[in-house]
Amino acid sequence: MKLFCSILFFCLTAIASFAQNFTLSGVVKDKRGDVLPGAGIYVSGYKIATVSDNDGAFILNLKSGNYDLLVQLIGYKALNKNVVITDRAVKIDLILEESVTQLADVTIKPDPNRQYYINLFKNFFIGTTPNAEECKIVNPNVLIIDYEKDDSRLTVKTNQFLIIDNQALGYRIKYLLNEFQYDYKSKIIYFEGYPYYEDLKGSERRKRIWEKKRLIAYQGSPQHFFKSLYQNKAVEEGFIINKLITSLNPDKPSDSVINANIKRLTEKQMSLSGRITIGHDQNDSLSIWMRKKNLPNGISILNRAAVLQDTLVKNFNENIKAINFTDKLYIVYTKEMEDPMFSNRIGQSISRPLDMPNYQISTITLQVAPVYFYENGGIYNPRSMLYSGYWAWEKIADSVPMDYIPDINQQNNRKR
Repeated sequence: MKLFCSILFFCLTAIASFAQNFTLSGVVKDKRGDVLPGAGIYVSGYKIATVSDNDGAFILNLKSGNYDLLVQLIGYKALNKNVVITDRAVKIDLILEESVTQLADVTIKPDPNRQYYINLFKNFFIGTTPNAEECKIVNPNVLIIDYEKDDSRLTVKTNQFLIIDNQALGYRIKYLLNEFQYDYKSKIIYFEGYPYYEDLKGSERRKRIWEKKRLIAYQGSPQHFFKSLYQNKAVEEGFIINKLITSLNPDKPSDSVINANIKRLTEKQMSLSGRITIGHDQNDSLSIWMRKKNLPNGISILNRAAVLQDTLVKNFNENIKAINFTDKLYIVYTKEMEDPMFSNRIGQSISRPLDMPNYQISTITLQVAPVYFYENGGIYNPRSMLYSGYWAWEKIADSVPMDYIPDINQQNNRKR
């Protein structure tokens, strides 16, 4: 089965929870050293933000951890700055670069395929879930789109915030997109960037609906999984961890043997008759070798023995944990069923045993070992894993901030 894969997790640097807050302060300036009042300073992945005052100064109170700051001011290029807070206050200057466009020097070449690529990007970046249907890109004009025909790769980026209104979850997401890639050949999606979440305005009734939907989006997500894994509560939270072991297909010869026989039979037929026929020889025919060429390289076998959290998770330091494994992790979330919209999508669902209910199933393939993660479920390296299955389907439309805290009462109501 061909799996539709996605490197799904965006570059969200997270914090470790400590009781004490520390002051992150500084001044926003331009390259000449002049202070810049009114600049927005956002903490990537969170709902934490402030604005520089008349002297360009700003103050944020943050816990110890690793943060990405996003800075935006009209007339200047958006800036991202990584800051690490350990056990003391931090002071930094944020230098913005003017964004000057000389219209006289710009030749605008309309791209007849631009809307098609925007729609493709929206499906692969925001998603195709029910929540995605209620999302709108407010400013698609900031998207810088490039299709590389030779490599069959779609690349999208921005140098300003891409603004997405998510009416399903009640968020306005400002996303500084460093890189988005879709490879047509491998069907792999990768994106990384810096999101900031704001609550949309709504009635009290609407806010209650949003809270319920946010909880559903969070539960069963990679963020929920790694947060519970950090706390050694993955099983308690509803996750089953198995191994999907892939071995070589014994019925498929090596590519060199297959290609040599296809070449031999093709040349033989051409020399005898001047044309190619498939043939029906039971042991040696072009059709036999063509079928062998199309066989899968490997056979996947599910080992239903539980992968123990104690053996999977290791402490890297007091704030960071890590996982390292072979084969694939087969993650089953037992507290929610797959959405019918996902179940009906050809090639995306993960195969399951016949006795397993229609739980949400995802797999993790290790790309860079080990995977480092934080207490709130944030992943250090967005290229460290490849997701398939349900986690590859849910994207930005089903994301919540890294400082999202599930409402206990709502959780209890869902369990009943």
